[in-house]
Amino acid sequence: MKILVVLCHPRSDSLTSQIAEAFSEGASKVGHQVKLLDLYKENFDPVLRVEDEPNDGSLENYSLEVQSEFERLNNNDAVVMVFPLWWWSLPAMLKGWIDRVWNYGLMYGSNGHNVKKGLMIAVAGATKEQLIKRDYEAAINTSLNIGILDYCGIENSEIMFLKETNKITKAECLSYIKQAYDKGLSF
Repeated sequence: MKILVVLCHPRSDSLTSQIAEAFSEGASKVGHQVKLLDLYKENFDPVLRVEDEPNDGSLENYSLEVQSEFERLNNNDAVVMVFPLWWWSLPAMLKGWIDRVWNYGLMYGSNGHNVKKGLMIAVAGATKEQLIKRDYEAAINTSLNIGILDYCGIENSEIMFLKETNKITKAECLSYIKQAYDKGLSF
């Protein structure tokens, strides 16, 4: 399987980055072809402009940047997004990538795409209790997994929450990295 791993974190030494790398290593070990898209390193512009909203669903009518990003995404069977959970959602950079690239006629609407499997790995500082308190985990799943992945026809999808990551020991960090690696092995 060909997998596009989309990393969204400003620091290359972050736990989020290490988790993306570990997932990629695990997936590669079992024979998947993995490509990494680091939105910050590539300086992706997340702002949706008029030229990226043609409303006709034709790829050639989008900006060259969106055409290129969509082709990169569409050359894969699966997409894995790894990001910190900020304000119970995606970071603005990742949301902008989705807004611009997962547009009408490309990822939803009349045209088809090749992505059949999706995974979002949310690295959360929140505790299990905080996520349960107001049913945030279910709300996030509805918003991101169902509202984005399923809406775009990616029925084989899930969100993996790595919780309580803001005050953890080195051993706990290594445990999360191993979980990501194992998820890559079983993907």
